Amino acid sequence: MTTETNYNQLFARRTKSLTVAIINELSEIPYSDKISNIRKQIFRSSSSTASNYRAMCRARSLREKYSKICIVVEEADETIFWLELLNELNLLKKEKLNDFLKECDEILKATSSYKKKLGDELKHPQNQL
Repeated sequence: MTTETNYNQLFARRTKSLTVAIINELSEIPYSDKISNIRKQIFRSSSSTASNYRAMCRARSLREKYSKICIVVEEADETIFWLELLNELNLLKKEKLNDFLKECDEILKATSSYKKKLGDELKHPQNQL
């Protein structure tokens, strides 16, 4: 197994674990109009981050891979937005929220960096090894 494959498997598990943790934590908050829409949106954005990362790992071409990583970056950023909103509305314990924000920010930084690398490869295919 290549280093890239190992990394992709680890990172796919990491994005999925964040989704599971967010769903489990927010499912414990009693229903209210205040939380209802946020809960649905963050469930969607975090799970989309994980599922699109997984799809990116199985892409059939560089263009398809780039397309999927663009979605991952967008959805990870959206997840951070919803986490920030939860923070501003005081709907989640600060410690738990900070853990989620830190993990999601790390995911966003890593995937943004990879997106840039793939974009450069698409612009300059002759530089590929």
